[in-house]
Amino acid sequence: MLRVALTGGIASGKSTAAARFRELGVPVIDTDRIARDVVEPGAPGLDALVGHFGEDILDDAGRLDRAALRARIFSHPEDRRQVDALLHPLILEQLERELAALEAPYAIIEIPLLAEGGFASRFDRVLVIDVPEETQIARLMARDGSTREQAEQALAAQASREARLKVATDVIVNDAGIDALHDAVTRQHERYLELAGPFAGPAHRPSE
Repeated sequence: MLRVALTGGIASGKSTAAARFRELGVPVIDTDRIARDVVEPGAPGLDALVGHFGEDILDDAGRLDRAALRARIFSHPEDRRQVDALLHPLILEQLERELAALEAPYAIIEIPLLAEGGFASRFDRVLVIDVPEETQIARLMARDGSTREQAEQALAAQASREARLKVATDVIVNDAGIDALHDAVTRQHERYLELAGPFAGPAHRPSE
């Protein structure tokens, strides 16, 4: 099965692209969802975090207090690396289990922080949904009511546009509206079916 990582910066349209792949019948695995699952009560990720940071990161119900963990990471930046070291292997293990259970010519793996995590080499293709930074800023200001300064800070907290494009094998520039994005995803879908080759049964092949 062809493994395609899907990534993009904040307000790039990555989630919209993922939704379009789903509409086309492609399995999409959201690593953000896996990241939440591995820190549920009783899950190994939460046990690992508590073992390292103590129970101060739990709320009264015994669930992860994300605000408390964020505050700790903000105060001690080195702790972010520790969180990544504890959770990334668990996330990747679950991802592999979910991929192994699929029967499809190819799968999309949605990874917002692909460039930051250095995971690009794990996948056959990397599709970046790319937009100019000014477009990202405008979308954030319109979507979230952010000030320009807040929007710029949000962009600065992620990998640069150049870093994402450096790991890309495929790029969709999302600067012409949702219909154009849907059309671009459909074309990319057909390309991935071609690349998947013998994995693509008749039901999965693009129409003539």
